[in-house]
Amino acid sequence: METESFIQMIVMVVGGLGMFLLGMKQMSEGMQVIAGEKMRKLISKVTDNNLVGVGVGAALTGLIQSSSVTTVMVVGMVNAGVMTLRQSIGVILGADIGTTVTAWIIALKIADYGLPILGISAFFYLFSKNERIRYIAVMFLGLGMVFYGLELMKGGFEPLRDDPAFLSLFSRFQPSNHIGVLKCVLVGAFVTAIIQSSSATVAITIALAKTGAIGYDTAVALVLGENIGTTITAYLASLGATTNAKRTAYAHILIKIMAVCLMIPIFYSYLWILKTILSENIPLPARIAFAHTVFNIFVVCLFLPLVAPLSSFLLRFVPEKSYKEIPHLTYLDIRMLDAPALGIKQSFDEILRMNGDVLKMFKWREILLSENNGKNERKIFQTEEKFDVIQKEITEFLSKLLAGNLSMHETKEIRKQLRMADEYESISDCVVIIMKLFLKMQKNGLNIIEQDRNNISDLHKSVSGYVEWIGQAIQNKNTGILVKVLAEGKVINNKVKNYRSLHINELGATPNSPLASLIYTDILNAYRRIKDHSLNIAEALCLE
Repeated sequence: METESFIQMIVMVVGGLGMFLLGMKQMSEGMQVIAGEKMRKLISKVTDNNLVGVGVGAALTGLIQSSSVTTVMVVGMVNAGVMTLRQSIGVILGADIGTTVTAWIIALKIADYGLPILGISAFFYLFSKNERIRYIAVMFLGLGMVFYGLELMKGGFEPLRDDPAFLSLFSRFQPSNHIGVLKCVLVGAFVTAIIQSSSATVAITIALAKTGAIGYDTAVALVLGENIGTTITAYLASLGATTNAKRTAYAHILIKIMAVCLMIPIFYSYLWILKTILSENIPLPARIAFAHTVFNIFVVCLFLPLVAPLSSFLLRFVPEKSYKEIPHLTYLDIRMLDAPALGIKQSFDEILRMNGDVLKMFKWREILLSENNGKNERKIFQTEEKFDVIQKEITEFLSKLLAGNLSMHETKEIRKQLRMADEYESISDCVVIIMKLFLKMQKNGLNIIEQDRNNISDLHKSVSGYVEWIGQAIQNKNTGILVKVLAEGKVINNKVKNYRSLHINELGATPNSPLASLIYTDILNAYRRIKDHSLNIAEALCLE
């Protein structure tokens, strides 16, 4: 091949591949924005029922058009401790079926219309003011780029079908015997591991087959290898993760390698079955997509009954660390940035955890009102220190999510959560302030008179109930609570005023040191500030 022709081929293939990968990313992001709520509902349905897990994995990957995103996301959820190893295997098996949808999209005859699809969707994206239409346009913009990128690759590969050097090289990788099948599998696995996208390598395979550079038999063998190569993404995502996350990645690798090893000895029978089901009159891209689908259905049928023993094997094969693994104070994982809709759900769960920890602080403080307990004092201080880090982690995570493609609804949700996290951290600060004020009294040998102590106890219960009630509203996403919240807030304000007035009126009648009096009013003010921060949380929840 002449140097000029070779350079032209490289430019077209590399440019086409780049456009294809960018198109896949745009299509995935557009679909995630459009189907964000559906994704959250889907992932919440994952149970220990393996069949349900497969269904969720297939539907989720079908929605976002990327098995890599799904598997990385699953590794992240296992790493965070919100999904078990057994559940993750079911979802990954389903993702392997869902990813074959991309091959069918590529195989459609409308691939020739990639450029018109790209152009029309670009106009809708640029000139439409409707947000949903704009993100649907992003999805079709990506689809057009996928089709046009595929056409560029096909055009780049066309000279290879008549190039003697290429034909001589590729003749060494023909599946004419089992060694040849293994060579094709290794080539497919290696290229996919480099590109980290099975959709891209399946597209390259289809492009080569459409130009006549490779035959159907070779394409089927390459697809087998590409199914192994795609597991590299989950493996890379597991680096630095917890032991359970590593087990999930190893499960994905093990399943694909075992399935391909079982398929190689019966490869020619498998080919015969494929050719019997689909005649040669069917377009070649559709036949390759069909082979991709059949193999992954075979994988699911083979390993679905073996999820439990496979989990047990991995528990022994990858033993627990000698120390407890807690990579972060939160369950947030950077891997979730590939799926903003689910990342938002994860951060929302962290907000609920913050609410639960605040209520624990109130409970410990309530115990301390009736008895001295050094253990509970330490718990309050430790929890407040933890809150500082948690709030920082949530803020960093949500800020990174904001940098991605998000709908207006998702952007507003993130801003709500940022405000809630900040307010909960402020509530923990106020609880510690109250704690320090009591310790200051003890240090100076001061006592609060019984009436004032009873008033503080009553105010503590009112504010604690107020915080708990708002937390329940957040959990139930009850946005119609603002009127009642404002009314209850006024009740607490009135209590603070009344208790302060009663205290001032009693100053002359009962002996009390000026410092004790000052500390008492500071405690009342701290409870009022907790109420104010809680009201801010409710306002954030109800913000449209």
